[in-house]
Parts: sequence; structure tokens; C-alpha cells
Amino acid sequence: MSIKESKQKWEEAVARNIAKTPERMQEFRTTSNIEMERCFTPDFDYPGYEEELGFPGEYPFTRGVQPTMYRGRFWTMRQYAGFGTARESNERYKYLLSAGQTGLSVAFDLPTQMGYDSDAAMSQGEVGKVGVAIDSLADMEILFDGIPLDKVSTSMTINSTAAILLCMYIAVAEKQGVPADRISGTIQNDILKEYMARGTYIYPPKESMRIITDIFAYCKDSVPKWNTISISGYHIREAGSSAVQEVAFTLADGIAYVDAAIKAGLNVDEFAPRLAFFFNAHNNLLEEVAKFRAARRIWARIMKERFGAKDPKSQMLRFHTQTAGCTLTAQQPDNNIMRVTIQALAAVLGGTQSLHTNSRDEALALPTEDSVRIALRTQQVIAYESGAADSIDPLAGSFLVESLTDRIENAALEYIEKIDKLGGAVEAISRGFQQKEIQDSAYAYQKAIEKEEMIIVGVNKFAVQGEAAPGLLKIKEEVELAQKKSLAGMKAGRDASAVQAALQQLGSAARGTDNLMPHILNAVKAYATLGEIADVFRDVFGIHRETVVL
Repeated sequence: MSIKESKQKWEEAVARNIAKTPERMQEFRTTSNIEMERCFTPDFDYPGYEEELGFPGEYPFTRGVQPTMYRGRFWTMRQYAGFGTARESNERYKYLLSAGQTGLSVAFDLPTQMGYDSDAAMSQGEVGKVGVAIDSLADMEILFDGIPLDKVSTSMTINSTAAILLCMYIAVAEKQGVPADRISGTIQNDILKEYMARGTYIYPPKESMRIITDIFAYCKDSVPKWNTISISGYHIREAGSSAVQEVAFTLADGIAYVDAAIKAGLNVDEFAPRLAFFFNAHNNLLEEVAKFRAARRIWARIMKERFGAKDPKSQMLRFHTQTAGCTLTAQQPDNNIMRVTIQALAAVLGGTQSLHTNSRDEALALPTEDSVRIALRTQQVIAYESGAADSIDPLAGSFLVESLTDRIENAALEYIEKIDKLGGAVEAISRGFQQKEIQDSAYAYQKAIEKEEMIIVGVNKFAVQGEAAPGLLKIKEEVELAQKKSLAGMKAGRDASAVQAALQQLGSAARGTDNLMPHILNAVKAYATLGEIADVFRDVFGIHRETVVL
């Protein structure tokens, strides 16, 4: 069948889809009144077109996972936010939603990420600093006060304590009268990248993987609209990896999670449609576009050929993108607006499903409301004014982009093969393989900057002396005192015997083989704190010690 005939067949299928879910407009035209086709294809013989590129919404999904992509609806515009107390963050969320944001993305403070309550000794000086402090269901109720959880999709960047925060979210929704099967969103829940690149792990890998597969199994039946993991290349790239390494190590982690779920007795097509990914967007626009396209194609083939997934949704790589925090500079912070614009455009041209744009002042502090608004407006200008969303996969067919896509794919597959030979992602991490590769890449990148082989505007070229930092958002020390006082009041008012009973049941489940999620949910509803629940797991599972790589 010719490309022209295949396209006609695809267009007929899309027409049936549009009859149910119309596109944003009946016609898409340029400012010169030239019609933009839904999906441009070559008018000449293109060997391997259907095998390598295909059509949007069809295997191997190189050109996108939806048949109409942004012509149907734009990507979800999320702004990662959370700071201080739950009340302060709630006010920021309402501000963002009123400004046109279409999904929430929650940042938690370091104690919450590490399973410590705000009154723990380990939490001193960190409460509310890099995200919102959440100690119990009481805080979660405040965080989402007045926000209808049946209408808003929420992403939570949380890993070691992901099961606890998800249970808190479920409990809050139920208190709003929203059953668990109607809430939608994502928990990051990707512990493997924590061991190799980020460090907010608590328990050893085996026990952490048990919690993750328990979440998969529980949500399959009870929270079916929830994305149970966001397999993250973002932090791998932030730690210094190359684009190729980001794709390879992320997908190798994905393979490990699928393996673990299948070994736990789950059918691949039961859980794989709810897997999601999280990638970084850097400054090299064309490399980033090619990276996203290559990642989709690799994952589709892995799921179909390696794991035998039959449901097309199991083969789709759906992903969230965040612009690159590590590219933001403290010097001349307004330059970051341009960097973020390029990175956001790369994510859109690469077919992301949701997007967070960093703010200009994040190399210095948590972003101000003005900075967050500029970051959100960046997405809105790309969506409504640039025309980049009017045709699907607009850079397809570029000699450069197709060559880069192929080369990134091949290089990433070489890494995945090496990891397989080492025994898989978990074993390779235990040997320090990925960590060493990332460290070497980060060192080479920094050397290139210091030698001025790579120019960073405002840093090693075009610098300005004596520049003043803009007004920055500072978290006051009173936040920690207020959070501790609130926590003490909550503890004094709860049923202590019910809390102890729930924690004991959770400990018994952890020592056995029961799915942990119902027991965590019971403890959460009794107002057991995040730290108390995490301590139960610490007692049963132990804690992980870092693999040192020199």
C-alpha cells in the first residue's frame, strides 16, 4: 500500500474519531490563509515510512500517541508549585487555575519526600522550603480545599512516600464526595532514578519495588484513571546525563518496572496503559524533538516485541515534560525566559502530553507569582499564537530531525543492551553503572563550559558586572513553627488508639504479603502521620545505603 493510500485510510479513521470528539477548529490556516493539513506526509517514495514513522495515534507512535494531537486539545498546562504551608500552596493553586492553568502539579518539601514529619529532628530548617509540608490528611484537606478533584488532574512529584500521598489524595477526594474511580492524575513513584540520580530514597530496592507493584495492582481496580508511575528521565538529565542517556536509562527503568509487575502476577495489558513518563527539555531544540520521537518508537517496540503487549495503549509512551532547571542561570535571570521558551517549544514539537515551564528566578529561589505567570504565558503563547500546534509532528521528514531520531534510538538501544547484560536496571544501579555514566557526562559538560567550548550567555560570555537579583520569594522561619504547632494540634485531637491499631495492622501487612495500599489508606484516614507510616516501613524493610561510585 502506498503512503498516499495509507494516509487516506488513516484520515478516514480520524474522521470517525472527530465525529465523537471535534477538533478545536474546523480549519487550521496560517496568517496567509494557507490551510494546514492535519498531518503532512511525503509525496514521494519514502522507504520504511510506515515501519519507522507511521501515523499519529498508530504504532510505532513516532509521530505522536493521539490521532489528532493538539488539534483536538492542547497539552495539559501544569505549573509545578508548592511551598510553605498547605494554606499558602492552596492559594497559589487557585491563582494558577484562575490564570488558565489546566492541571495541578504539587511540589513537596524535603521532609515529606523523605518520610519525616515536620517535628522530626531531621526536618529542622527544611520545612516548607522546596515544596509544601504535608504531615497528615489534615494538611492534604487544606491543600485541596475548594479545588474540585473530579474536575482537576493532579500530578504529585513524590517517590519514596508516593503510596502515602496517593492515599491521602484518595481520602480527600472521598471527603469531597468524589469516589476514587473518578479522580485522575499522576504520582511520580519512580524510585530507581532516585538511587541513580536524585537521592530521596528510603527503603532498599526490593522493598521499594514491592510498594510500587502494590500501587499498580490496587489502582488497576480501585483508581483506574490514575497514572500509577511517571518514569522519570528528568532528574537523570538534571544530574548531568546526555539526551541519549536520559532516554536509555529511563526506558531501562521502565523495563524493570514492567518486569516486576509481571513477576508480581499482573497482566501487562492490565497495568501498562497507566504507565507514564517524565522527560527534561534542554536548549538544543532539534536534538530534544528527536529525543522525544525516538523514545516513543523505542518504547512501543519494547512493549510489543519484548513484553507481548497487545493493547495499543500499552505500547504508547505518554509523557510530561518540564523545562530544564539545570540550564537556568543566577546571572541575568531574565535570559531564562528565552531558554524556557526554546525548551517548551521543543516539548510541543516533540509531542508532549503535559508541560511545566520553569520560572526565570528559580536558579535563585522559589518563583514569585509574577515569574510563574510569565512561565505559564509562555505555554499559552506557543499554544495560541505560534501555529506549532496546528499540524501534527511538524518537523517530520526533516533530514536532520529524522537522522537525529534514528541515531538517538540506536545509541539508546546500545545502552539498554549493556544494562540487560548487567542483569537489568536494578542490578546495574547496584553496581553503579548508570551513576558513573552520568557523572562522566556531567564532568565533560562542565569542562566544555569552563573551556568556552560551550557558551552560556551571561555566564562565560556576555556577562554583566554588578547585576542585582530581582525580588525573590523567601520562606520565613515562622512557617516551620506554624507547621509544628498545627501538627501538634492535630495529634492532640485524633483518636490515638485508632492510629495505633491502624499502624499495627500496616506493620503486619508489611511483614506479610498483603497489598499494602488498603492498610496505608486506613492509617491515613485515622490521621496517622506520614512520618509514622514511613517509620513502620523503616522498621520492617530497613533503609537503603548509597552505592558510592568514584
